[in-house]
Amino acid sequence: MPRPSPLAAIPPSPEMEGVDESTWMDVIHKMDEVYSQLVADEIKLEQKNAELEQSQQFIFSLLTAMSDVLAACNESGQIEETNAALCELVGRSDAQLRGMVLSQLTADDSSAARLRHVLSTPALQRSGTTVDVELLDAQGQRVPVDFNCTPRLDGQGRRVGMVFVGRPMGEIKRAYHQLREAHEALKLTQQQLLHSEKMASLGRLVAGVAHELNNPISFVLGNVHALQRYTERLRQYLAAVHADEPAAERAALRAKLRIDHLLADLPSLMEGTLEGAQRTADIVNGLKRFSAVDREERGLVDMNGVIERAVHWVKKGTAPAFDVHWQPGPDAQVLGSAGQLLQVLMNLVQNAYDAASQRQGALPALWIGCEVTAGWVRVTLRDSGPGIAEADLTRIFDPFFTTKPVGKGTGLGLSISYGIVEQHGGRLHAANHALGGAVFTLELPLA
Repeated sequence: MPRPSPLAAIPPSPEMEGVDESTWMDVIHKMDEVYSQLVADEIKLEQKNAELEQSQQFIFSLLTAMSDVLAACNESGQIEETNAALCELVGRSDAQLRGMVLSQLTADDSSAARLRHVLSTPALQRSGTTVDVELLDAQGQRVPVDFNCTPRLDGQGRRVGMVFVGRPMGEIKRAYHQLREAHEALKLTQQQLLHSEKMASLGRLVAGVAHELNNPISFVLGNVHALQRYTERLRQYLAAVHADEPAAERAALRAKLRIDHLLADLPSLMEGTLEGAQRTADIVNGLKRFSAVDREERGLVDMNGVIERAVHWVKKGTAPAFDVHWQPGPDAQVLGSAGQLLQVLMNLVQNAYDAASQRQGALPALWIGCEVTAGWVRVTLRDSGPGIAEADLTRIFDPFFTTKPVGKGTGLGLSISYGIVEQHGGRLHAANHALGGAVFTLELPLA
């Protein structure tokens, strides 16, 4: 509240005699107005000072809270303003930094030269530029800093200096290095998981091959043992012939050793052995064509042959009691990897058997169809199982998702199959069939 003017209580002096009272009152009134105005101006000035102090405190709190380092320099590069982050980084106080040339904080001459170049560039845009430098921290270590440099202007729009705002990149680079190491470890783990799944597919394939090879190899072994016995009997008879024994003794020996029966049986033995060996060679050749799950060679692949081989190996290996309804369809050739496509089909057939086996009292069954429409090969596989739960339809191809008991599945088979089909430019869908059971649809572009 303004204080009363002390002039109002001053009586007129003798020198003021002759001035009437009204004039004197006017003078006092004017002096009161001037004094009131002075008091009002003083109040406004105090308010302005308080606002200025609040603004300074606000700016100081902003500079203190900044995690990025800041240096406001004049045209010569001398620091006029800084913040706590820069003081903490370089291990110097605000008073020590003020007046210091910013380039003195750099770790090498090249960083200092880059800062001087920015300061000496007169045509720098308002948006500024960036410069990478290395500063020396409080421990004398080199710290990479990415500075954003913008011109500082006065009231007339003239450049009076530069503002450098930078972020120390050491922590970011360390975090990036750790992220890259984690990514490499994740890729290695993914490769190991993929390899495990491929080995599981190859294991099913080998199980089928073992059953398939059993018959021709057993046949060949039986014939070889018979040929060994025949060889010994022929050796005895030829020894008697070369010894020029009497004809009667040779005839008796010939009858005893059943040489005539042996000679008559030799052609069929040789034919059977050759047939078994050829059958074994065919199986091995088929294994070479279709079991190379790691090979990336692309070529023409007959989908009918892939389906037939997948059904054959699964039935021979792990699903002998599997009623598969399949007839080769029209010529359906695609461009891709025979081994990878066989892995997909074997996985789908095996999953169909596992699902259909859940129904007690019924023979597991699978219906396979293959058709060619509008430049695509569409293969459908419908099993006689309980189908897929509605909540699982959206997750069926997710990695590690499986409805099988622990130890029975990795949850990677369908995920890997989905990826292989995508790499071949195709599509793989899962749904429930109207007649019951799950149906998987594989679509691949024709070659």
